[in-house]
Amino acid sequence: QVQLVESGGGLVQPGGSLRLSCAASGSISTIFEMGWYRQAPGKERELVATISRGGTTNYADFVKGRFTISRDNAKNTVYLQMNSLKPEDTAVYYCNFYVHTTSSELSDYWGQGTQVTVSS
Repeated sequence: QVQLVESGGGLVQPGGSLRLSCAASGSISTIFEMGWYRQAPGKERELVATISRGGTTNYADFVKGRFTISRDNAKNTVYLQMNSLKPEDTAVYYCNFYVHTTSSELSDYWGQGTQVTVSS
């Protein structure tokens, strides 16, 4: 099995910054795509950003220029640097990894979610 543990959420004022981390452990052979998603109250979960194993990134339009996704393959970790935060960024943020396990299975894994609240 594969476990994902997120950290870095919290309360921040508008215009502030936060850095989220998500580290994977367990029966991992290779992690292909890593991503961040978010879900606000009463809304569906939406894509925030993804990064391929080779470092190609993709961002939702609403975070372009403000958020940066990065990864450390040696640590099986993905990061999300969030700058210029807005109240509408308030949500639970989830990491997602597409993993090839040591038992030769391909599957998506999700973190437990971390709350980000942007408020004055």
